[in-house]
Amino acid sequence: MKSVLRQLSFLFISFMVLAPLSVKAEGVRLSQEGDEDLPVIVWKNAPKYVDLSVSKDYLVDFPSLQSDAESFTFVSNEDTLTLETLKPVVVHFDADGEHVFRFNGEKMTVAAIKKAPLVKNDAFVFGLLMLCLAIVFFTSTSDKPWLKKFYSVIPALLMCYLLPAILASLGVINSVHSKGLYFVATRYMLPTALVLMTLSIDLKGIINLGPKSLIMFFTGTLGIILGGPIAILIVSTFSPETIGGAGPEAVWKGLATLAGSWIGGGANQTAMLEIYGYAQSKYGGMVLVDIVVANIWMAFLLYGAGRADKIDKWLKADSSAIAELQVKMENFTKSITKNPTLRDLIVVLGVSFLATGLAHFLSKLAVDGFSSIDALKDSSLTSGFFWLIVFATTFGLIMSFTKARNLEAFGASKMGSVFIYILVATIGMKMDLRQVFDNPLLIVVGLIWMAFHAGLLFAVAKMIRAPFFFLAVGSKANVGGAASAPVVAAAFHPSLAPVGVLLAVLGYALGTYGAMFCAYLMETVAP
Repeated sequence: MKSVLRQLSFLFISFMVLAPLSVKAEGVRLSQEGDEDLPVIVWKNAPKYVDLSVSKDYLVDFPSLQSDAESFTFVSNEDTLTLETLKPVVVHFDADGEHVFRFNGEKMTVAAIKKAPLVKNDAFVFGLLMLCLAIVFFTSTSDKPWLKKFYSVIPALLMCYLLPAILASLGVINSVHSKGLYFVATRYMLPTALVLMTLSIDLKGIINLGPKSLIMFFTGTLGIILGGPIAILIVSTFSPETIGGAGPEAVWKGLATLAGSWIGGGANQTAMLEIYGYAQSKYGGMVLVDIVVANIWMAFLLYGAGRADKIDKWLKADSSAIAELQVKMENFTKSITKNPTLRDLIVVLGVSFLATGLAHFLSKLAVDGFSSIDALKDSSLTSGFFWLIVFATTFGLIMSFTKARNLEAFGASKMGSVFIYILVATIGMKMDLRQVFDNPLLIVVGLIWMAFHAGLLFAVAKMIRAPFFFLAVGSKANVGGAASAPVVAAAFHPSLAPVGVLLAVLGYALGTYGAMFCAYLMETVAP
């Protein structure tokens, strides 16, 4: 007995002497002899991404830091390590996605991908995306019977989305590696497209569309709020561990970030992450569910847009107001259309990009102003993208009451459509079809959630005889926000894109509140 106690005492003392100053989790450790051969990440100089096919362990070095502090704290997602010196540490990437590192009050985010893409040059990637669009537009207007039959089943816009997704799934391109393309598309092309598409808008005609668009939007919001807890209840019957967990790893907290994204947008999603403190190490899984499920639903809506007449017939919907607005805008365009000169095209682009530049400038001022108010720090009012979309749309609406409206004669809305299609291609690039199999049960939760959202929308649309256009745009204004709602709306007609934008802005405003209520319900029913 005494010998056993002596051995236990020896093990305890050895542990106390050799262990680091704090408990170390598996994701981060002190560097050891031999680690110098690992790939290096220099603190505050984050790489574009780390390639997990090269190594899952990376050395984080602090060459430029100098401090007299007695100890330092390094955090990798949820794993904490206390250092006595500025000695490099080794971090382990257990999955792709974004990983957050914190060191003495500073933060650095590093993206990880499973394998570097075949095409690494962003200019080449952009060329491939444009080639995809060219192939779709060339083949969709072909007189060949088999192509006509193909596009009668698969809408051209959906193919503009799927072809980049196929390239991404095959490892040819990667959205993380080429994230700058999506940034340019959403921050420059999208607001410019909104200006170009709204400067000739018939605001009175949109108002005359009636209240059904708002009814379908709020139905979509309710579908997300109730769909979350219902999905948890269903999955808990056959896989309670999938939606269980406790503390920061409680799955309902992660699903709350989905609610924020699917009612409002990225800013609301981030707000939910901060409010409920979901484990950063698990957050990548929720982002995966968001991308996979939301993009599957968007593909369905784009498919439905090509068959809107048949769906409206099934819904017994009266789409005459939408048709009248489309005809009115087409007649207006035809009545003023001219063969644009180079000067005309430069003027159109100059006015629209000036509006985008001014929107960027004002959005920065708005964010700075609202960020100084503590009560609003977690709201959409501190999102630069939110204000960018608001100001760009507002400038377009203002111009629709001036002579700038006549810029439509030179093809303003067609230029806007070009930017929208480029945005569609960059969104498609973010969809890796293989991800469906990465975490199937958690994706099942998202699919059940989205199925309830869709079912409720169709039920209400059938009840009030709302056209499929209102269903699709009302849904994407929730689930997709300003980045994709105008895309879906424009799939019906370019003149309808502002409807998607206006509803998406409303979604930003409601996102945080709706997500918090959804989170309360999910916490209540979670096992």
